[in-house]
Amino acid sequence: MRVKLASSYGFCFGVKRAIKIAENSPNSSTIGELIHNAKEIDRLKKNFNVKTLKDVSEIGKENRLIIRTHGIVLSDLKRLQNSNKEIIDATCPFVKKPQQIVDEFSKQGYDIVIFGDKEHPEVKSVKSYANGANVFVVLEVEELRDAKFGKKIAVVSQTTKKIENYKKIVNFLMDKSREVRVFNTICNATLQNQDATKNLAKDVDIMIIVGGKNSSNTKQLYLIAKKFCNDSYLIEDESELKLDWFKDKKNCGISAGASTPEWIIQSVVAVIKQI
Repeated sequence: MRVKLASSYGFCFGVKRAIKIAENSPNSSTIGELIHNAKEIDRLKKNFNVKTLKDVSEIGKENRLIIRTHGIVLSDLKRLQNSNKEIIDATCPFVKKPQQIVDEFSKQGYDIVIFGDKEHPEVKSVKSYANGANVFVVLEVEELRDAKFGKKIAVVSQTTKKIENYKKIVNFLMDKSREVRVFNTICNATLQNQDATKNLAKDVDIMIIVGGKNSSNTKQLYLIAKKFCNDSYLIEDESELKLDWFKDKKNCGISAGASTPEWIIQSVVAVIKQI
């Protein structure tokens, strides 16, 4: 069986940066999961004593705190800044961009539309910068049909979403307001990984997507793979591989989410090659 990796996969710039920050900040604690990969979080805890707090309410005697890649809500950030703790900001620069846009345009009287999952920590963080403006967090056009908008709308996207779906939201809004300001805040690495997964899925019998089950961008890769290769599977590591998936398969494609470390990916590759 031929095993082929996607041309673009795995750690993005923001995750690499956050991991390096954590490794250089031993004996610290992150506010929320640093990235959406439980295996890598366990490695950081074991090797660098980087612990994970659920949120700011769990802060106790910790002196060094790391802000997760997805950012935290503005009120929590201000609370940390007013504390006597050492604060290390590992927020991805591509997440800071929509935060800044929402902050600036809400102050100018724009309604804010965020294309994303309202329960995702990144989206919660971005929304918190809206300065009391009307904010609509949606995943589908249907969620906007009954919404009442002002004269001006600013639109941003969660960094890990599919651009095709973002375009549908934007096209709908163009008919709803005299002024619509659109910002493409989808991360380039996300787009590259999605395109690479799509192209590979068209050319194989089976696709394996490696990444955290709670990772938004990994789920997107799985959905893309499934669209073009029916035998597509999402796993967190090699222990979840099943032998019967590979029966009569000749070409296996592998891709991985932006929070998936190379050591996990290579372990998956090694097991599949043995199959």
